[in-house]
Amino acid sequence: MIGLLRGEVAVRRADHVVILCAGVGYRAAVSSETLRHVPAVGRETTLHTHLIVRDDALSLYGFHSEQERDLFLMLLSVQAVGPKVALAVLSGGPPRELVASVAAGDAARLQAVPGIGKRTAERIIVELREKVGVVGDLDALAGAPLAGAIAASRGASPRVLAREGLLELGYTPAEAEELLSAAAGESAEELIAQALRAARTR
Repeated sequence: MIGLLRGEVAVRRADHVVILCAGVGYRAAVSSETLRHVPAVGRETTLHTHLIVRDDALSLYGFHSEQERDLFLMLLSVQAVGPKVALAVLSGGPPRELVASVAAGDAARLQAVPGIGKRTAERIIVELREKVGVVGDLDALAGAPLAGAIAASRGASPRVLAREGLLELGYTPAEAEELLSAAAGESAEELIAQALRAARTR
């Protein structure tokens, strides 16, 4: 399994890149979100990857972060969502924003992705919620150790834990404080869910 590529950018296209590693060029399909982070041809870069093996092809997919790769794998677990559609979803924004869309049940955001209709958008939300519980296991979607952070600080207040969770998801301290300022809930999970919904309405 090819899990990571580090080398020189040999080709940079709208839907794929070729990374030269020890004299071998690896072609990896990428999302628009990942492509934004890939430097110009001739410069060094690192991509997290996932290899899909089929009878007629070996298809390599590249990602800027482990979070994006984890979300790609989650999307592939949804019925009727293949690699191309999953990449299209990932092209819609940073992983944390897509996670927020799922948490908020924002089917309209997903329907804006080419190739995804209302039924598929709703299926993504339902199946990912069932798979990871969205609120309770948000880290599984975002690739961040949210549950671990909460477990390590059981003595802290729910608001403190929620703030730590948002920081793990990539928000700055100022952003976390702002999102939590209007959130209400008795547990860290409830506060995080409300904060992410608020982030989606901005």
